[in-house]
Formats: sequence, structure tokens, C-alpha cells
Amino acid sequence: MILVVGDLVDDIGVRPLGAVNAASDTVSEIRMTAGGSAANVAAWLGHLGAPVRFVGRCGADAVARHVAALEAYGVDARVSGDPDLPTATIVLTLDAAADRTMYVDRAANATMTAEHVPADAWDGVTWLHLTGYSFFDDAVRPLALGLVAEARRRGAGVSIDPSSLGFVEAAGRDTVLSWLAGADLVFPNEDEQGFLRLEGDGVVVTRGAEGATFAGEAVAALEADVVDTVGAGDAFAAGFLSCWVGTRDAEASLRAGAESAAGCVSVRGARPVA
Repeated sequence: MILVVGDLVDDIGVRPLGAVNAASDTVSEIRMTAGGSAANVAAWLGHLGAPVRFVGRCGADAVARHVAALEAYGVDARVSGDPDLPTATIVLTLDAAADRTMYVDRAANATMTAEHVPADAWDGVTWLHLTGYSFFDDAVRPLALGLVAEARRRGAGVSIDPSSLGFVEAAGRDTVLSWLAGADLVFPNEDEQGFLRLEGDGVVVTRGAEGATFAGEAVAALEADVVDTVGAGDAFAAGFLSCWVGTRDAEASLRAGAESAAGCVSVRGARPVA
């Protein structure tokens, strides 16, 4: 069983349908889809048939909706509801002519503590996956560090995705490296790796259209009709872990990650399409 703990988000993607009219109106396609890096990884793991459990937090009014969305992929979803704060929201601009920009309101994600992780969430767990967002948040960091320590105590493997170059740079290299010290695998993208300069056999570097590298092995990105790149890194991590946890086969795991990433960028949103 793979345990994924962390962010659960409503993504609002904004795709301009013409030239952007600054300080005026721009006709756009706007859609809300379920997201959150940790929840996305869980969804892809479930979609790929891996036994996976997700623990997260959202607004009280959205618990049933998010549980149902994850259960549709076969995820054992343990989602608690915050009575005061809404579900975390990210507004993403999907303008092909510009770099993707994300406006983040962590909302209920920022209130997650150890009390929201039930004791039986660890039943049968052999691997723990976390994302950097749980470490960047001062209020949630104690939970993240405690989860890593508990996984080590239980003999479970640990993987962490640094998640955000901006947040990594703001925290500082030495600080982030201290957070990653307990991980067996780290999933930085190329920019994050350029800043962190991670060393060792457990570094899986994702390189977008250039593929990914790990333990002396490399995989090319698969050809895909790119619709939306949101969640591609999450899909890659899930594909990789779905193979690695059971086989420890670097080449096969990279290939599985590349296949999931290609599937992700081919559809709108960060989750699989059933």
C-alpha cells in the first residue's frame, strides 16, 4: 500500500481564446477540475492499479465531492473537512504564449495536522509519498516531518517531490536539503535540480519534453498531443512509483512514468480520464 498525504485543491484553469486584452475583457475557456499535487499522484496511482491511500483536507462542504472523485480511481480516500476555511484553490493561466502562472490559496490545506491522519491510515503501508507543499507551509511542516519519521520507523520507503521552484528558492537550498534527508527518492524537475544540486542514487529528474533520468538510466518523453501540462510531474511520479515500489527496476519505472506523463498532458486537467 502506498500512502500519499498532502494537498487537495480545486484547480481553475483559464485558457484565453484569443489575444489577451490587458486591463479589459478576454474571452476564455474556464474550467474547474480536481487537483492538488499529492491528490493527483494518488489518483494516477489508483488509475494505474496500485493500492493507494490518500489523506488530505478540504472545505467541509467539499468532502463528499473530493472523496467520490478519488474513489472513482480506486483510491482509499481519507479526507477531513475544515469547518471554517474553503477548499484550497489554484487559478492557473494556460496561455500557450506565456509561461504558466499559478495563483494559490492554500485555505484548508494549511490547517492539516497529525490529528487528521487516522492511525489506520498506516495499515499495510510500505511506501509514503509527500510533496513539497507540505514542507513549505510552516503550519503543516511538523506533520510532514513526523510522517517521514514514522515511515522510517515502520521500514516504509519515502519519496518527496519538491514541487515548486519558487518555494524551494525562497526556503533556501540547505533548508530544503534537510527536509529531503529522510527520502529514498526525490522527484525534482530540471530547474529544481539545478538549484538543489541533489546527489545520490535516489534522484529522479524530470525534464519535461526531454524525458527523465534516474540512476544512470534515461527515458525520452513520449510523443503526445499536448493539451494541458498541469499535473504532468504528478503523473510521472505516480507512474514511476507504481512500478518501482514492487520491482526496483529503474528502466521500467522510468518508462512507466513517461507513459503516465504522456497520458496526462493529452487531456485537460491534472487527473486521469477514465
